[in-house]
Amino acid sequence: MSVSVSASLHELGTAGLVEDYLNQLGEGQPGTFDAMLDRHGQLRPGWQALISGLEALGTDGRQRRHEEIQRLLAENGVIFNRHDETQGRSWRLDPLPWVIDQAEWQALEAGMIQRSRLFNALFDDIYGARTLFDAGLLPTQTLLASPHFLLPCHDAKPSDRSAINFHGIDVMQDTKGQWRVLGDRLQAPAGTGFALENRILMARALPEMYRNAPLKRLAGFLDKYHRTLTSLAYQHRDNPYVVLLTPGPGSPRYVEHAYLANYLNINLAEGQDLVVRDSQLWLRTLGGLQAVDVALRHCDDAYCDPLELKGDSQLGVPGLLQASRASGVALSNALGVGVLETPALADYLPALCEHLLGETLLLPNATASTTPATAPVFDRQMQRLTPTALNLRCFVSRTPGSVTTPGHLPSHYHVMPGGLAWVGAPGSPSLKSPVVKDVWITANTPQPHVSQLRQARGPAVATRDGTDLPSRVAESLFWLGRYGERLDARSRLLREALLRLMEYDQDEIADRLLDELLLALDISTQNNDGERIKTPLVGFSQKRTALLAQFDASTPQALPSLFSQLLGNARSIRDHLGDDAWRVLHQLRQRVSTFSPRLDTSAARRACEDISAQVAAFFGLCNETMPHHYGWRFMDIGRFLDRLLGLLALLKLTLNAPLSPGLALWEVVLATTDNFTAYRRRYRSELHPEAILDLLLFDETNPRSVGYMLKRLERQIDRLPGSASPYRNAERRLLIQANAALHLADIERLSHLADTPDAQDALGQLLDALIEPLSGLSEALSHSHFSHVERPRQLVSMDPES
Repeated sequence: MSVSVSASLHELGTAGLVEDYLNQLGEGQPGTFDAMLDRHGQLRPGWQALISGLEALGTDGRQRRHEEIQRLLAENGVIFNRHDETQGRSWRLDPLPWVIDQAEWQALEAGMIQRSRLFNALFDDIYGARTLFDAGLLPTQTLLASPHFLLPCHDAKPSDRSAINFHGIDVMQDTKGQWRVLGDRLQAPAGTGFALENRILMARALPEMYRNAPLKRLAGFLDKYHRTLTSLAYQHRDNPYVVLLTPGPGSPRYVEHAYLANYLNINLAEGQDLVVRDSQLWLRTLGGLQAVDVALRHCDDAYCDPLELKGDSQLGVPGLLQASRASGVALSNALGVGVLETPALADYLPALCEHLLGETLLLPNATASTTPATAPVFDRQMQRLTPTALNLRCFVSRTPGSVTTPGHLPSHYHVMPGGLAWVGAPGSPSLKSPVVKDVWITANTPQPHVSQLRQARGPAVATRDGTDLPSRVAESLFWLGRYGERLDARSRLLREALLRLMEYDQDEIADRLLDELLLALDISTQNNDGERIKTPLVGFSQKRTALLAQFDASTPQALPSLFSQLLGNARSIRDHLGDDAWRVLHQLRQRVSTFSPRLDTSAARRACEDISAQVAAFFGLCNETMPHHYGWRFMDIGRFLDRLLGLLALLKLTLNAPLSPGLALWEVVLATTDNFTAYRRRYRSELHPEAILDLLLFDETNPRSVGYMLKRLERQIDRLPGSASPYRNAERRLLIQANAALHLADIERLSHLADTPDAQDALGQLLDALIEPLSGLSEALSHSHFSHVERPRQLVSMDPES
């Protein structure tokens, strides 16, 4: 490095990081374009303040900021996987953004707008007049043979709507600094939500650098994008109903779908939430069918309609293409755009641009020998910057006022001032990249803040009842409550069992109680054929192994298995959970990830206590932050129904205890139902079964009693949709039956529980009379509120060889 360059860097306070980086560049190919340094070794515009700020933090300071970014990423659920978030992998957000000078960006911006105009014109011809095939300007055989060419989409797009309203374009810089296109994303152009998330996290972790940087903000683009979506609606223009169509929690990008839907204030919907009736798209909600005006697609073309496209798809909506054809819903983007992603089109684009637009193509495509430029990325220790190759996904959207204009003028599109950048060879998938970057586009002056809350343009349509909640979401909230309570109850029982294990062999009572708790946990021995048989486990080692197996993810109904069910339901309604509740769930996920059957007994017991506390914190935050409409009511019903059935099952076990009859097991009942303190406060230290029964069965002021829970269930169910009917539905009849059994119980007969078999028989009859109707309550609720969510069924095989 020259003396003048070194002195200049020292004056700027950037000598350490930049000098080392410049030395690394010198070891590579000289003359290669670098995003941060020009050919003279000087920092390009916009980089100086960033490098100086990060240099001033020092290695320890940078490491702390990086850890803060990673913590926020994990807490916000930015984890990519296909089936199970506990097995997911998060990416690393580099604290140094990729800075692009405004002049350089304007050239790229013009090329991307031209490309969107070109592709829109291409679509209109391929699925319309097809003049380009006749003129020999398209690779006819390749396109028509492509699985992305969908013949049913011919003339399916209404003529007064543009096909492409949102366009993702992957680009790179070559060794001369020339921007080149790596590919186009039109079917489901993902990455907008992640780009926004990266920007928000950078602003939180490095507030001084972000606040003082003259860069263009992203929020303004997303505000216009929302208005573009609403402008697509054919009816209800003042208040159009927009949904984001997602493949569901199995998609590796589902977290982005939930994040983006929440940010844009639109509903997140899966294929099973939607139905086409009379060529109109409808959303199944608790209040009935809600007409959908616009669907923002994040499902690939062929999977969107099993009726006309991919017949075995279970992700889409039968009849969606016909609804679009009949203007029963506006789609963004139009079905069939996937054919424009065909790589074989690249060589034809220059001629097509001249033919369709009368312009020279501004952005050439990359070729297999195209060498990428370099850009700086921090190592994991935040000690040095390393030159590496970057991919950049940019986003182009139609302007709000042009969605009904079929022309392809430059003013009809605008570009997000930034994008999603990731480390990797040119064209490598973003989800497989180890590192991503925020992208900063410089501005002449600091840009104003844009609020997520848009200025109203008309009177508000106030709603509070939640009848527009999709039925699937209500069902997931119901099971979220059930699995949360199931996880909590099992943790409490396991905690008591581990306590008795620690006391094992000290006295006979502890030993017998442990056997009862093993039965309560449904832990039993197996015969040689693997069949489960209800006999007590023998010996300390066997019992210890069985209890610690409840921390093994491969054990059915163990704690990790129950948490996985809880998490799965939470992920499916991610956009309905508050940020604080999600952070607690993330903390619980981290705790569960440490579980192992190799835990010692004391650590296992502490783990059970942690689960109970975090489950309580999660539902406490849900109670405090979720509007108490139908969704919250279903979650509450799920919680208290499972808690009630668990208590009745425990009382039944206590009554029929084959190994340790007497008062000792009643103490365990009080402890596992969190009633021990309340009982001692009332009755001091003496155990009276009759008093315990009053506390657990009849005391309606005790949240853990049968009486209280029945009243709570009754109150919530009476406020569900359809409750205004003068006729009692199945769930209300079942609750009346359970309430009658409790209220008609012979208290005098039960009062001799410790003395006579007759009282024990009476309690057994009462428990059976409660368990029977309550066991059918879940099915009744599903039939009344969830069963109209039709599940896709494949009636015939779509395999051509079958």
